[in-house]
Amino acid sequence: MAKVHPNAADPAEPPPPSSPAPAPATEEELLSLTVWRKSLLFNCDGFTVFDAKGDLAFRVDCYGARGRRHAEVVLMDVAGKPLLTIRRRKLSLAEQWVIYDGDAAAEPSKARPLLSVRRHVSLRSSTKAVAHVTPLVPGASAFVVEGSYGRRACAVLDARGDAVVAEVRRKESVGDDVFRLVADPKRLGAPLAMGLVIALDEMFAAGRSARSLLPRTWSV
Repeated sequence: MAKVHPNAADPAEPPPPSSPAPAPATEEELLSLTVWRKSLLFNCDGFTVFDAKGDLAFRVDCYGARGRRHAEVVLMDVAGKPLLTIRRRKLSLAEQWVIYDGDAAAEPSKARPLLSVRRHVSLRSSTKAVAHVTPLVPGASAFVVEGSYGRRACAVLDARGDAVVAEVRRKESVGDDVFRLVADPKRLGAPLAMGLVIALDEMFAAGRSARSLLPRTWSV
């Protein structure tokens, strides 16, 4: 059986999203995670994320009926501490998710929004963009997501499209539910990169998105 976790160097923790954008990381500095689209808890949707050493890095456990869309998803560390809350925004013309710092449900009045992730809507089928990421804190950067999350081949680029700050890559011989997430720790970091993956999964994973046009996980 193929190994779930990758084998790569594990860089330092990324800076906060409000930090000025530094120079892009080199290939050796990139942070490589392995994402398993499965919760370790019985009867839960979610994710289990391993670091480069094969140790558990993040977890997502969504209770309720499997395969259904969620109004809110919480990204946790190994100990179960909430790191980010990814919440679907209601009454928006295009599907939109907001990423908050920490547990937004525990203290709603103190919830700090970091990023807004909006599904790209266009009549032009030739466009590469599938989602747009807008900063909600001063000094943070805007991003655009191009490619196909369903095919596990998409990239998060800076607003100009010049630099890749995170990528979802296929992991051979494992299947669609296990894939690699590569992030620039200087420009985005692992927690926010995983927050974007959660938003994309809610938007595009088959069985959750009513607008998914292709079968199984082979959606845009």
